Amino acid sequence: MRQIDNSDLLRGGEHTLSSRVQCTGIGVHTGRPVELVLNPAAAGTGILFVRRDLNGLRFPARAEWVVDTNLATSLGNRGERLSTVEHLLAALRGLGVDNCTVEVSGPELPIMDGSAAPFVYLLQQAGLRPQRRMRRRLVIHRPIEVRDGNRWVRVLPSRGFKISTSIDYPHAAIGSQELVGCRITPRFFARQIAPARTFGFLREVQSLQSIGLARGGSLQNAVVLDDERVLNRDGLRFPDEFVRHKALDLIGDLALLGLPIQGHVKAVRAGHALHQALVAEIRANPSCWTVDAPGERQAGDVAPVRVRGLRTA
Repeated sequence: MRQIDNSDLLRGGEHTLSSRVQCTGIGVHTGRPVELVLNPAAAGTGILFVRRDLNGLRFPARAEWVVDTNLATSLGNRGERLSTVEHLLAALRGLGVDNCTVEVSGPELPIMDGSAAPFVYLLQQAGLRPQRRMRRRLVIHRPIEVRDGNRWVRVLPSRGFKISTSIDYPHAAIGSQELVGCRITPRFFARQIAPARTFGFLREVQSLQSIGLARGGSLQNAVVLDDERVLNRDGLRFPDEFVRHKALDLIGDLALLGLPIQGHVKAVRAGHALHQALVAEIRANPSCWTVDAPGERQAGDVAPVRVRGLRTA
């Protein structure tokens, strides 16, 4: 098995899995068992979801296939959906997996323990192998920002992939938390971001369950809070687990650009909808970035290849 090292996510060739790996979990909204199979894929494939229960209906992990950002990030095709894709996408992007075919047996990915750690474990068991095609990356040259009142997210030029994020909740167990200038490498992601679980408030969970959602939600797959405290018996995995999970969601949502991003992404009080608004703004402003495609350079050419739009496969 090829170990996941501490190298920069943006350098070198593309990677896929060394072997097929699978698991079974519960869908957080349906409450039903979901089978998940991760397969190696050819260079240039990207991340492709396939619903086995719908005769192999495909859901490419690209922004143009996003149909909903309420509660989770959902992809759509032919009137069908695949929900809660962001945690697995974060694990794939965080560990540097460029190409993978993901088979799912239902309308949502398994929630597992509410974090990306189980997916990291699966990927470590499968191992990674390099591919001959050089990795493309989206290089930010000018700032891009979206705002919604006092909530905003922006991306700035950077020499690597960095995340800064902050949250502010009027709750004694959360309050103000922030991560500043975190350089995302496979090791940092696996140890410091992936274990952070999704969180919710008991009154909200009960409200969702009353309308047929969150049927699989429990203390086993989320940090749950009442009006005063964390209800999970074992407490938190990090003192700032809440903001770390926001960083996890951000990494997963940015993966829907279809390419690793070289830039410093800063988010304040953001969520899935604002993350996807940033992705849309990036896609709409190709003058602010280039796609660096080392394998397409001619002899003596040192400038990045400029690709209009993000359809680069």
